[in-house]
Amino acid sequence: MKNDPALLSATELLVLYRSRRLSPVEVTQACLDLIAAVDAELNAFTLVDGDAAMESARASEERWLKGKPLGLVDGVPTTIKDLLLTKGWPTLRGSKAISPDQPWEEDAPATARLREQGAILLGKTTTPELGHKGVTDSPLTGITRNPWNPAMTPGGSSGGAAVAAATGMGALHVGTDGGGSIRIPASFTGIFGLKPSFGRVPAYPASPFGTVSHVGPMTRTVPDAALMLRVLACPDPRDWYALPPVDKDYLAGLDGGVAGLKVAFAPTLNGAPVDPEVAALVRRAATEFTDLGAEVEEVMLDLPGTTDVFFAHWSAGAATVMAGFTEEQKAMMDPHLRGFESAGASLSLLDYQQAVLARARLGMQMSLFHRRYDILLTPAMPIPAFEAGQNEPSRPDETGWIDWTPFSYPFNLTQQPAASIPCGLTAAGLPVGLQIVGPMHRDDLVLRAARAYEMQHPIALPPGRS
Repeated sequence: MKNDPALLSATELLVLYRSRRLSPVEVTQACLDLIAAVDAELNAFTLVDGDAAMESARASEERWLKGKPLGLVDGVPTTIKDLLLTKGWPTLRGSKAISPDQPWEEDAPATARLREQGAILLGKTTTPELGHKGVTDSPLTGITRNPWNPAMTPGGSSGGAAVAAATGMGALHVGTDGGGSIRIPASFTGIFGLKPSFGRVPAYPASPFGTVSHVGPMTRTVPDAALMLRVLACPDPRDWYALPPVDKDYLAGLDGGVAGLKVAFAPTLNGAPVDPEVAALVRRAATEFTDLGAEVEEVMLDLPGTTDVFFAHWSAGAATVMAGFTEEQKAMMDPHLRGFESAGASLSLLDYQQAVLARARLGMQMSLFHRRYDILLTPAMPIPAFEAGQNEPSRPDETGWIDWTPFSYPFNLTQQPAASIPCGLTAAGLPVGLQIVGPMHRDDLVLRAARAYEMQHPIALPPGRS
């Protein structure tokens, strides 16, 4: 057993709880102690409720002593991204424009399912304002930093969740992904993050960014994500986009390997440039799938118009959400978000409808692609993490974060399951992510492929966290 209980995976914790070799009280206290020790520097949390967490941990301990756990994740320390409603806690979404002084009486579906299954909720993790960009800083909470190098960004918008996962401040973490917001920080911080098939994890309230937005697990191991997805995927009547419920244990068959799978490896999409170190590490990882028994074929994959199509969807969402704020409130908000609002407000209905139709063509293209290939491998990000506190790498651009995330948002448009798993470190010691994309509704296949790679390359902890 690891010396620090905070570094144990959820699946390890459950085995130890069952054998009474470890208590949820000990583990929760270890996580809270770690938060107290490191979060002042890293800024992963916008709220920590130690009293509530310890009360839940003591109740969980009693259940385990009686041999009657409440559910699948009873006693596992967990965090919720501050975009998702959590009963009793404010959901401020990284914004000074949202008042904490209002009733907070409802759980989002993901929060509710985790609570029902006995998870210990530690607190809420940071997000950029309204989750609108690919790094994590906001007028409300300031800058969140990367545990591999605090001078660097962890990415976003689920950057707080990624930092908490990477450092052991909880075992299970809920993120959201509207254009890469799980996979960007998973790649930059060296953890595993899964954007499930759209509708697999119910969401409420509906995202103003529409049907590009997903909810999913962020963890230090693939089995933990599989366990977490089983919990999160339970139905909720408040989400009418939700997929029909399936009673699926994503841990079952997880170690089945990739032998016999047909794997496409795209070193780039649409000709996007990739940092040489990133390209080399991703290529090496893709090649290893041959050693695991898969048939790997390098492909050139073009998805026409993805930038314009996504920008139309995202900017329209920004304009929609901003319409609910007064001018006085907007004056307090991130100027970067205001830029998206302006672009979305100027979009014509005809232009938006054309983007919807173009999106449908992209979805069809990928559905046909997966008639030939079981999974697709790409870089998760074309670059390693860059300096914290800025919205983009050194090169300026007109589309903001969309310009430097060419491998993530296409699969929000097509709604396929896609994950990032670490595949090495740059010479500067920064993580690089391999993206694994599966056919729509084949979340199990993405998890199985990720697990096959993880079994050869266990996910490493940042320096000083072993």
